Amino acid sequence: MGFHTFPVDRADALEDPSRYRFCSREELLEQLDPEPGAVVADLGSGTGFYAADVAPFVETLYAVDVQPEMHELHREKGVPETVELVTANVSSLPFDDDRLDGAFSVMTHHEYADDEALAELARVLRPDGRLVTVDWSAGGSGDDGPPLDERFGTETVVSQLETAGFSIAEVRARPETFAVVARR
Repeated sequence: MGFHTFPVDRADALEDPSRYRFCSREELLEQLDPEPGAVVADLGSGTGFYAADVAPFVETLYAVDVQPEMHELHREKGVPETVELVTANVSSLPFDDDRLDGAFSVMTHHEYADDEALAELARVLRPDGRLVTVDWSAGGSGDDGPPLDERFGTETVVSQLETAGFSIAEVRARPETFAVVARR
């Protein structure tokens, strides 16, 4: 699997409310379980679809995306007051050690998942901090999302996270997607 990003010319698809059929805002918030005053990161935030859902429940949300063009689109639709846009690769986050109380990635794990990125997440998440990963399953049909050969299976993601020093709190396998909640 190679690194790639979501095409900016298709960014309007990132604002489609039908995305909630794969991960609802309620499910994401339940899995992230942010405390008041929490500092979290949205990994691969794109146009800010899920960042807007989580922002009212945290003190600071870093919307991390490697593509500055995605941040421009996010600005055009409006950036919530608690959101800071950060242009960076997940493998090189500009945060101090233990800075984040939590982080989440919705349909982007397959875009950054390598040993370096997962080690970086372990570095920036505080002890017991939560990492919520929702992504397309390698066992899915391929009708939605990236091609099957770009996806990971749930077992692979669990293994990746455990190797990076995370403990697995919950795994939800579904027909097209999976959700994994891990703690540092």
